[in-house]
Amino acid sequence: MTPKARLLTEQRRRNVLDLVDQDGQVTVADLVKRFSISAVTVRTDLDALASVGAVVRSHGGAVRRLEATQDYPLRMKETIHRDEKIRIGRAAAELVRPGETIILDSGTTTAEIARHLKRVKTQSLTVITNALNIAAELADLPSISLIMIGGLLRPISCSFVGPQAEAMMNEFHADRLFLAVDGFDLVDGPSTPDVLEAQLNNVMICSAREVNVVTDFSKLGRRSVSRIGPFDTIRRLITDTRAPQEFTERLRNRGIEVIEV
Repeated sequence: MTPKARLLTEQRRRNVLDLVDQDGQVTVADLVKRFSISAVTVRTDLDALASVGAVVRSHGGAVRRLEATQDYPLRMKETIHRDEKIRIGRAAAELVRPGETIILDSGTTTAEIARHLKRVKTQSLTVITNALNIAAELADLPSISLIMIGGLLRPISCSFVGPQAEAMMNEFHADRLFLAVDGFDLVDGPSTPDVLEAQLNNVMICSAREVNVVTDFSKLGRRSVSRIGPFDTIRRLITDTRAPQEFTERLRNRGIEVIEV
């Protein structure tokens, strides 16, 4: 690449980064039109920005990188590491047996579990969830008894939290909990940006015989504000093959099963 071409590329990438900072997200299609360049060039730019941590690649574009203490809106989360979430959701759903009662925490990875359960038409299943999007996925399935946890609506995640949700959750027992997290640190375990969500998650943990953490590689080694624990309640981590090997090996050494897909 000539010095002039390199300068133009760097300037274009700075402009892309400005757009991401301004709008929160960009799409490949929009950038192709805006800069009159090919989709291949746009993807190369976005990959380059993602490689230095300037943005997070999403399905069809990129989004602004947030601190672990912040949260993305649900619709934006659905586009991030989408393929990994689909694989994780499928692997988690395959653990479920007919006749079980499971808890699906709010999140885009747990929503993929619901979608897979819907596709395979798992029989005689009871699902407890605090997530509106998950409830909508499963509401029309006669083979699933759906229990919706109500309370204070958390708009960014389309889920219910708060004292009412905790009190209702306390009334139930489940075979398995599938817990979506925003951070998973080897010292403090899982965490989330929202304290009310963490408090409800802790009630879910107490209500379940088995706790399964479902998260893609990007959350591993990160720590958010509100701790979800205790660490020794976790039976299994279901993640993707990009998970750091040192991280997964240390979990296995602590007796936690790790499934990588």
